[in-house]
Amino acid sequence: MSRRVVITGLGLVSPLGIGTDVSWEAAKDCRSGVSLIDSFDTTGNRSVIAGQVKDFDPTKWIPSKLAKRLDPFCHYALVASLLAIEDSGLEITEEMGPRVGTIIGCGFGGMKTIEAQHKILLTKGPERVSPFFIPMTCANMAAGQVAIMLGAKGPNTCLTTACAAGNHAIGESFRSVQRGDSDAVITGGVEAVVAPSGLAGFNAMRALSTRNDEPERGSRPFDAERDGFVMADGGGILILEELEHAKRRGARIYAEVVGYGLSADAYHMTAPSPEGDGGARCMRMALNDAGLAPSELDYINAHGTSTPLNDSVETKSIKAVLGDYAYKLPVSSTKSMTGHMLGAAGGAEGVLSSLMLYHGLILPTINYENPDPECDLDYVPNAVREVKIKTLMSNAFGFGGTNSSVVFRRFDG
Repeated sequence: MSRRVVITGLGLVSPLGIGTDVSWEAAKDCRSGVSLIDSFDTTGNRSVIAGQVKDFDPTKWIPSKLAKRLDPFCHYALVASLLAIEDSGLEITEEMGPRVGTIIGCGFGGMKTIEAQHKILLTKGPERVSPFFIPMTCANMAAGQVAIMLGAKGPNTCLTTACAAGNHAIGESFRSVQRGDSDAVITGGVEAVVAPSGLAGFNAMRALSTRNDEPERGSRPFDAERDGFVMADGGGILILEELEHAKRRGARIYAEVVGYGLSADAYHMTAPSPEGDGGARCMRMALNDAGLAPSELDYINAHGTSTPLNDSVETKSIKAVLGDYAYKLPVSSTKSMTGHMLGAAGGAEGVLSSLMLYHGLILPTINYENPDPECDLDYVPNAVREVKIKTLMSNAFGFGGTNSSVVFRRFDG
């Protein structure tokens, strides 16, 4: 019989705030973390808004010498992981270290370091490029540095599946604990791409919202006037643990992970398959893995990016899986508040999903004002809904047609 897997620690660094409690309170207040970009010159860009992590000083948690040798995506990974470990009360001893894994998703890696070091190469020559340049940019360095700092010597890997990375990491960590490869895993996702090249690249794709005159209203999933996503930085980390291991040490349990699905659209580099069949197959796989009928699902934390195509296609996927029950099911996108944290999105939304189950409420889709005939479900508009849900699914889909769904259940003993 496979082992049960529970969530015992949460750490979140997001545009809503630094720390899980701060971000959670902001989300319950239906606040937006989106603003005009003020960390670099945005001249020439169509979209100049983002979800930035404000007032973040990594040296409050990380030695300054180490911080200088790491890209910001690693800063977010380390801080969110330290917060999650502290929250869990898990002590990683020398004896236990080989049984603790680190599986963290990241879409891009050290984009800000690549920009900075490329400028040095062009202006000062190759001899001035930092010897830390290459390791600073490796996407797996988030998982590597977290393992080094915390002494986690178990399974260690990085999922680089674009915007599905954080969710895939949670799913693969679930499997690692379930099959007995680990007793606990530090998992989730991180990203730091609010940078000149990241902004320019997504602008060139015409993928971003250009609601520059009212940034906080730019991310508006499922709304008829949505005009693109809002890129965002941050990190969301969860501690997954084998149930009996957690019980023996008296850990607080936020929720249980019970199902995982993944699939490919095999359709297009950036666009989802028009009828949403890839997302639907992924969701069905996760429900089957959890042993749940579609009607036993109480809520979906949607991928909900605020792009015209994604939101309508995800709605089709949900209806394909749930049939008429889809119209009775609450569906919301917390990206309406955080912006789209890309590779970190699945991790951040995993944290928020766990808290929704634990506290008995559903976070809303803010900025939902204009119904779209192609998006005709209950998107929990603009206000928290207090309802004690038992099961939920968190979706994350990425470029390349990669899809992931994870099912969480309220823990009742």
